[in-house]
Amino acid sequence: MARKTLIAGNWKMNETYGEAVVLAQEISNGFYDDWVETVDVVVCPPYIDLKPVKTVFEFDKRKVGLSAQNVYWEASGAFTGEISVPMLKEVGCAWCIVGHSERRTLFGETNEDVNKKAKALLAGGLAPIVCVGESLAVRDDGTYLAYVKAQVEAAFAGIDEADARRSVVAYEPIWAIGTGRTATPEQAQEVCAAIRETLAGLYGAEAADAMRVLYGGSMNEGNAALLLAEADIDGGLIGGASLKAASFIQIVKEAL
Repeated sequence: MARKTLIAGNWKMNETYGEAVVLAQEISNGFYDDWVETVDVVVCPPYIDLKPVKTVFEFDKRKVGLSAQNVYWEASGAFTGEISVPMLKEVGCAWCIVGHSERRTLFGETNEDVNKKAKALLAGGLAPIVCVGESLAVRDDGTYLAYVKAQVEAAFAGIDEADARRSVVAYEPIWAIGTGRTATPEQAQEVCAAIRETLAGLYGAEAADAMRVLYGGSMNEGNAALLLAEADIDGGLIGGASLKAASFIQIVKEAL
């Protein structure tokens, strides 16, 4: 099955309100409408930047999707500092990252938390981008495939096939995020293939073949083409390179 490529730019905790408008405008200026036939393009700004970024793309009539970087699983209540699915939906988000390695390692997010967030997003009509990946220690001890498989199984526990098909999985080896190190195409393909195999075990081969698996470890304009050429890599979750419009646009071009 031919899966449509997805390129998502995770801005992390970068870009003030004004800077976000400038970056969104630069992306919009370099964006060609016919690209959407081949690739889905999504940006993931900080919460405070979601509305102004959406406004830029709407004004220019650009079909660039909007994603949040995190969410809480309750719809409302006394959860100071959290953001709910209805809030994200009303501001224009169609996607949301869950389980990013930085959320797991810095803020103690667990597999159970990721599962709750994914379920809440799906119930609210948003598509989760479920992040999984291993540390350098797990990679070196040789248990990384089993480790990532367990993360996938935990993230999708209790999620039915129809909802799973609306979800995306992003493989982000922790040892290759923000370090300048990148998994080789062969290393990335090995784990992405294992992710798809795990999904096939949960939902069947047809559903797994329809789902998109992204690579998210320091993909940039220099290595995107080689990574995207692999059979089980259907796009990228881009970090640092997404903060430069020219670099991000070039990665999108590599996906065409």
